[in-house]
Amino acid sequence: MSKTAFISTAIPYVNSRPHIGFAFECVQTDAMARYLRLMGYDTYFLTGSDENSLKNVRAAKEEGISTQELCDRNTQLFVDLKDDLNLSNDEFIRTSGETHHKGAQELWSRFKPEDVYKKHYTGLYCVGCEDFYSEKDLPDKICPDHGTPLEVIEEENYFFKLSNYENQLLELIESGDLRIVPKTKRNEILSFIKGGLLDFSISRSRKRAGDWGVTVPGDEDQVMYVWLDALANYITALDLNEDSKNFQDYWLNCPKRVHMIGKGINRFHTIYWPAMLISAGLPVPTDVFVHGYLTINGQKISKSLGNVIEPSAQIEQYGLDPVRYFLLKALSPFEDGDYSDERFREVYNADLANNLGNLARRIETIGAKAGHQSKSVDTPVAPKEFTEAMDDYRFNEALSSLWAFATELNQRVEEVKPWVLQKAEKHDEVATFLDEMIDGLRVIGHFLQPFMPDTAEKLLNMFPAGKAIERGEPLFPRLVD
Repeated sequence: MSKTAFISTAIPYVNSRPHIGFAFECVQTDAMARYLRLMGYDTYFLTGSDENSLKNVRAAKEEGISTQELCDRNTQLFVDLKDDLNLSNDEFIRTSGETHHKGAQELWSRFKPEDVYKKHYTGLYCVGCEDFYSEKDLPDKICPDHGTPLEVIEEENYFFKLSNYENQLLELIESGDLRIVPKTKRNEILSFIKGGLLDFSISRSRKRAGDWGVTVPGDEDQVMYVWLDALANYITALDLNEDSKNFQDYWLNCPKRVHMIGKGINRFHTIYWPAMLISAGLPVPTDVFVHGYLTINGQKISKSLGNVIEPSAQIEQYGLDPVRYFLLKALSPFEDGDYSDERFREVYNADLANNLGNLARRIETIGAKAGHQSKSVDTPVAPKEFTEAMDDYRFNEALSSLWAFATELNQRVEEVKPWVLQKAEKHDEVATFLDEMIDGLRVIGHFLQPFMPDTAEKLLNMFPAGKAIERGEPLFPRLVD
């Protein structure tokens, strides 16, 4: 089997502008995609926009514009994240596009006939979640995530017979063939499945959908439920066709099929999506990484609270790589994390300015004064603790291993005191010391590439082989109040 990998973010609704919460997921996914490439995987990184949501229809109606206009305008803001966040995605898929519509219809047509049926249904619906809830679970009929009253929906829809797949899903997850990280989220899903799976709606009336969405094959009066067509994006982007090289390489014959998602949509990606793929006779994901939510100063991100932070504002103030570093190092990959300016500045000064930045500056200064020319080196081997952390999606611990090494190098500077050696004109000892330090910084620079690509490039170019070291601008000037 070829060494290929597929990795994706979830696709966000485009009823509003992107905020720092989605940037968190994008940066995590980009770091993993870059890491896999560093490890030799031919990696396909996908992101995109979920445009067939009822949320988008209602947002457009409030503005007095067409849904297509709203999607065209707002989607561009998400496309721009590629440059804003220095993402390395290979494709950006729009679910309002013709290719996606045809692919989603192809997926539907592959479902086993016994898995799809039509019935009259009444249920409690949250537009914010684009999901149905039972009165047993929410007797007060208020959405726990959005705090809004649930709507009573009554209509005839198509349903997917999820109950047909209880045993297969349990076997996939318990065996690790479908790996859910972290284990707490895996256990939640196993518990949910063992509680008994209910069939779920996979369509809505065209009228209720505002004449917007993917038409159900053979039924012009119904459009696909947004979660079905949204999940399909992962394979429609690859061209759902056995003759497609992308589909062959990055899904059918791919040993790593990875989804990076927020905890609120775990069930859709680890129950509904695998069941639909099995029904269609297609491989399921190999890994689903589930991250927590971001809060701002201890509060949920909310337009009504006025605490929505756009990534571009933080990048403009602090720089791109420091923002990427904070999201990957200062926040737990698995639990909810808090973002605040105070905490950001604290992490920036301690980790970036005082540790790595200070180390690089000291070695650069000593090397320039000595007129040192660094030697060429082979590509370093990844430290075991680094690869183990990355293979488990523990981005913060992978970075901690690099920063622990930077701390060791800083301590080595204090032990050797090269400025004393320079005064004593012990040039050979200074050269040996500088070679040791430069090799160490190159190791950090090499494995920093997935996390802080610009900084890694600067660090690797700071000590060019065979050329005298020159003192340049500091990597991370200290932030002052």
